[in-house]
Amino acid sequence: MKTPEPFLFLQGFLRNPKRVGSVLPSSKFLARKIVQSVRWDEVRSIAELGPGTGAVTRLMRAHLPQSATVFLFERDPKMRSNLKRTYPEFMFHSNASYLLKRIHQEHVQQLDSIICGLPFFNFSREMRQNILSQIHTALRPGGTLVLYQYSLHMKKRLAELFEIEKIQFEPLSFPPAFVYVCRKRQDERASKTSELEES
Repeated sequence: MKTPEPFLFLQGFLRNPKRVGSVLPSSKFLARKIVQSVRWDEVRSIAELGPGTGAVTRLMRAHLPQSATVFLFERDPKMRSNLKRTYPEFMFHSNASYLLKRIHQEHVQQLDSIICGLPFFNFSREMRQNILSQIHTALRPGGTLVLYQYSLHMKKRLAELFEIEKIQFEPLSFPPAFVYVCRKRQDERASKTSELEES
């Protein structure tokens, strides 16, 4: 018998609140806003970091171009197992800190888009820096990052790495969330990420 998604999410939160970051899955309103922020006509490869029970993944699959390569990174083993049963055509990994390594193993050099719901506020500075660096390097120039968070604390850091196209507020989510739509600059210098890591 399949575990109901809200209960599965609550279990994950109770096991590891710092990594799950919320007691409930993303609302359908938030999921819709996230998916609508992706330029699907440009997507040939995409990663979702922190899909949880798949609230965003479900809508994402409906928009995916044919033959798109999809990577899902989910730390919680029960959620990951649940997602694998539902989306057997996608590639699964547990740790977004190895984003670059995992996509390169599948002969994908860079991604067109990344959707991220990781609770950065709960991470150590080192982990936050590492994952943001992985995201930045993994995205192709002009690629899109859609990041949803429950505060604006990431705004300054994201502005250093990306061009923030817009920030949308979604009140019909618990807790209410901010959706950052960011683009990797076309003229990005290869040394940019390392310079920011050292600062």
